[in-house]
Amino acid sequence: MNDKYNTATPLVMHIDLNSCFATVEQQARVRLRGKPVVVVNRRTDMTMIVTASYEAKAMGVKLGMRLRDAKLLCPELVGVESDPAKYKYVYHKLLDIMNDYSAHVTMKSIDEGVIDFGEAPVAIVERGLENIGREIKQRLRDEIGIAMRCNVGIATNRFLAKMAASLHKPDGLDIITDENLREVYSTLKLQDLTGIAGRNEHRLNAIGIMTPLQFLDASPQVLHDMVFQSINGDYWHQRLRGWEVDDVETTVKRVGRQYVLDSFTLSFDEILQRLHHLCESVGWRMRKQGLSARGIYVGTRTFNMEGDKRRNYWHASYVSMSPFFSDGTIYSLARHLFVNAPPNIRDINIHVYLLQETEETQVSLFADQIARERSVVDAIDELNDRYGEHTIHSADTTKTSPFVKTKIPFGSTRYL
Repeated sequence: MNDKYNTATPLVMHIDLNSCFATVEQQARVRLRGKPVVVVNRRTDMTMIVTASYEAKAMGVKLGMRLRDAKLLCPELVGVESDPAKYKYVYHKLLDIMNDYSAHVTMKSIDEGVIDFGEAPVAIVERGLENIGREIKQRLRDEIGIAMRCNVGIATNRFLAKMAASLHKPDGLDIITDENLREVYSTLKLQDLTGIAGRNEHRLNAIGIMTPLQFLDASPQVLHDMVFQSINGDYWHQRLRGWEVDDVETTVKRVGRQYVLDSFTLSFDEILQRLHHLCESVGWRMRKQGLSARGIYVGTRTFNMEGDKRRNYWHASYVSMSPFFSDGTIYSLARHLFVNAPPNIRDINIHVYLLQETEETQVSLFADQIARERSVVDAIDELNDRYGEHTIHSADTTKTSPFVKTKIPFGSTRYL
């Protein structure tokens, strides 16, 4: 445990593309530049807003707001249907730029990445991270387009670097060191800190911690024993002082998809077709990680009755004795569970779990059959990797492509 602030030279840089998806659309469509733009997953007024440009945010438009409600605040608002292929392209361009500076680069999401200059060549570090940050900003404009902007944060650990990148949006560049740490905290609220939402704020408030400075000054014993009641209290004590505790790799626990039905008057067979489509997507994503599964879960939310907006939840799951990996097996298991789903379905949810490396799959009496199935699945995946997800698919899902579209992968870069 380090009680003092980290006085080392800041060598961690966090890069955050500003309003990424809306900005990418403004870059791709010149007439949208300077106008309030939002990105949605469907072209309906009831759809939720995925991201908003700064022009839209200035008019009070927020993420999660329905497009219909946003247009009341901003009548000139332009809603654009999401185009994941564009965002994937920008993601790879940003990753290529970041890899030019260090061998230790981590993409936290499709629009955020971290460069650890602790493993960068000395000649690059000697140029100064502030200068490199400005250079990366310019390279985004030169190599992707003039509408692209990003925030850059520099600090001694990932937590403070991310916080620095949020201080002056859009297009800011900030450095947090042991010298200005308290000054920065004095300008923030508890929920401005990444990882402190309502529940954790309530825990802190319960013992009289109301501000980030009070949080910073709390002892490790108080944070461990009274606030978080776990080792998380120790992590927060170190994190707030600029010591690195977040440079860890996480493992995939489950792979899934959720889909709100495009119509609430679909027949059960039509709903099954959409479930089948989700199963193919889940299977492809799971295999991209070199994984097989033993558990499968399906769930729905339903309306109670006509005019009643309350929602009921239903779910079912199954654990197989042996691992499975093919789309056909996933759908067969999911369909068997789904026949017990209630009526008035609003959305469907499926995920696979109890994941393991494919190489760990045990040899069985049906090894030859499994090998043949694996070769067919691998061939289909190769084509889908080359030409796009759902290029080769079951005939049963031929009519679902216009409805069940690929979503923007906010929280994960595993499939990019």
